[in-house]
Amino acid sequence: GNAQLVTAAFEALPKGYGRHLEMKLLMRSWAAFDPQAALAYANEKLDAKSERRFAVAEALAEWATRNPQLAFQWAKDNHDGKTEDNPLLAGVIKGLAEKDVDAASQMFFQLPEGNARWQASHHLIRKLGEKGPDSLIAWAEKIPKDEGAFRGALLGQLGSAIAKQDPARAAEWAASNDLGDARQRVVNTVLSHWIGKDASSAAEWSAAIENPADRRFAMTQMANYWGVRDPVATAEWLNRFPASRDMDPVVGAFVSRISGRDPQGAVNWALSIVDQKSKDAALRKALTAWRRVDKTAAEQWRATNAPHLQ
Repeated sequence: GNAQLVTAAFEALPKGYGRHLEMKLLMRSWAAFDPQAALAYANEKLDAKSERRFAVAEALAEWATRNPQLAFQWAKDNHDGKTEDNPLLAGVIKGLAEKDVDAASQMFFQLPEGNARWQASHHLIRKLGEKGPDSLIAWAEKIPKDEGAFRGALLGQLGSAIAKQDPARAAEWAASNDLGDARQRVVNTVLSHWIGKDASSAAEWSAAIENPADRRFAMTQMANYWGVRDPVATAEWLNRFPASRDMDPVVGAFVSRISGRDPQGAVNWALSIVDQKSKDAALRKALTAWRRVDKTAAEQWRATNAPHLQ
């Protein structure tokens, strides 16, 4: 009947983004009134390598918005059972999150470690983000401390989601919460978003971090990101800080970023590095770049100022 006509029209579509969108519409609309038929079609007719997984996930998501218990049971019954990691459950959580994000969160934390859990986290965090930063921050508090590396990965995702909406709020959250081993991941993510919106504020924040190791890391990332976008402003910022071993990695990162466009300037910055080994490494990088544009001048400078560098 109508299903055959619709599927025939879909199957006639060429590969590409348009077909992908039509598949989502097909699976969602079909699963709204006959989810098992939609899932049977996806499993029997669609290519396992390219389309089947996506189609099944969308059908399960739609089913879960209407009857999450039945969708969950189908996902369990149709898992191959080779491992506890059940990729079908990611689709269920995606749909459940569209209707009841708290219930989806409870189901999420019951999943075993694996790819399904990672996929489901993206769906869940996206829906939480629609409610704003407060919702994301509140959910972060629910992540068990014993989740280890997975907790760090989740906090990194959350940091990115918060920073996309409000980088300053993300920075405040990162500074005032026990993020454990995930702190650097979160700080890096926050800065990568903040620099595009308000680099000066991001720079001020990174330099004001109390913990020396965290401050050094944040300022180094700042030099990496800002040094590409606006090397002049970055240089002005760095000039505010006296040379020190604590600043060496920050300056080293800046040298790496500007060597290609201003190798002679990079050499001058490398000279301000205090630790001799780090200074030599930065000078070598800058001199290599300088030789590409003016080998004679670069060699003359090296022979006069750093003859130990070969």
